[in-house]
Amino acid sequence: MCPPGHPPTNLSHIVIGMVGSVNTLKDKTAYMEAWWRPNITQGYLFLDRAPTAEFLPWPSSYPPFRVNEDVAKLKLYSKLVNPVQVRIVRSILELFREDKEARWYVMSDDDTIFMVDNLVEVLATYDHTKYHYIGTSSECVKSNFDFSFDMAYGGAGYILSNPLVAVLSTKLDECIERYSYSWVSDFTLHECLTDLGVSLTQEQGLHQIDLHGDISGLLSSHPQSPFLSLHHLDTIDPIFPSMNRSESINHLMKAAKVEHSRLLQQTICYHRPSNWSFSISWGYSAHIYENIIPRSILRRPIETFLPWKKNARLPFYMFNTRWRSSDPCQAPHVFYFDSVDQSVEGTKTVTTYSRVAPRGLASCSSSGNHSADSMTKIEVYSSLEFPLEVGGKECCDVVDADDMNTTRVMYRPCMETEFIA
Repeated sequence: MCPPGHPPTNLSHIVIGMVGSVNTLKDKTAYMEAWWRPNITQGYLFLDRAPTAEFLPWPSSYPPFRVNEDVAKLKLYSKLVNPVQVRIVRSILELFREDKEARWYVMSDDDTIFMVDNLVEVLATYDHTKYHYIGTSSECVKSNFDFSFDMAYGGAGYILSNPLVAVLSTKLDECIERYSYSWVSDFTLHECLTDLGVSLTQEQGLHQIDLHGDISGLLSSHPQSPFLSLHHLDTIDPIFPSMNRSESINHLMKAAKVEHSRLLQQTICYHRPSNWSFSISWGYSAHIYENIIPRSILRRPIETFLPWKKNARLPFYMFNTRWRSSDPCQAPHVFYFDSVDQSVEGTKTVTTYSRVAPRGLASCSSSGNHSADSMTKIEVYSSLEFPLEVGGKECCDVVDADDMNTTRVMYRPCMETEFIA
């Protein structure tokens, strides 16, 4: 929390540095435009050289750019194993020189998207006057084994408090020389901060996405933590069917603009007359299972994705997963976010999730279960008056499952001793 006498953290207290290359810039600009708010968000895109003519005049919808200092001019240049990574890690110094008064310094790649409103609310829970190194590990055990299980991965975004950056600015070049053999900027920074006696604080809403393929299983069972970032968008499938990558991110942002605190937060409830379980990832997906499955199981992501390294050995991931299943009592009917309407009854929001393909399985034959094959749409009602608090959870009720094609789900606060199973 903010110390006494300090106003609550807001977006003006945060400065964001993105690091990119002119050679790949045209493939990244759509991602930056999806979340960057011109004249509101503060920060810079650090490039390896001046933008070429195709990017000029520089669009106002992009973050302002800066050209990184030439690391070849450093005295220690001849010792460096990977000068490109030194350029990247030294961008934090250049960001600090641009704004020495910010409370928080966020560094990322140019293909990382941020949920800046959630970022503000999470950082408001920390004391910015103390040393803080905030980030997340890779999703894959192999990546963390190769580098460190205590290192913040730069693609997901790492966050440093003002006093920590201030002292780092006097020590980083010394660290770069000490760890001149380092091949990656994240590791160099981690080693330097470790030498300063500062350990990583994990935030589960930051996502490196060291994965390949379809990450819908992960996004449909997001950790109970505000969604903060998403990286490696070019190495995964578009997160919504029938859309390209940039269209998918812009579609997700439609929900984020209405209720950022609920985005990707998983809520689970049941319709006992039908023996159905509902798992809602707000603003992204909804699943119906033709069976009553406990929350402890549904919290685990379905393994729709592949690990970052093809030669990785089990265990692949830093979290528990569920295998894909062809059992009709275990496989979900999948619906994806279609639209959001915040004009319902004045204080309510309704998000609609639509089926994009039939499940392709027989019905669950357990006694008393009903087929959900006829369902084409799920409507989820939530309250704008009660945004979801950081780390909070919600419960829900299935209020209308009798319609032949549409099911309605109402969000509500959980009761104190409510058991979700």
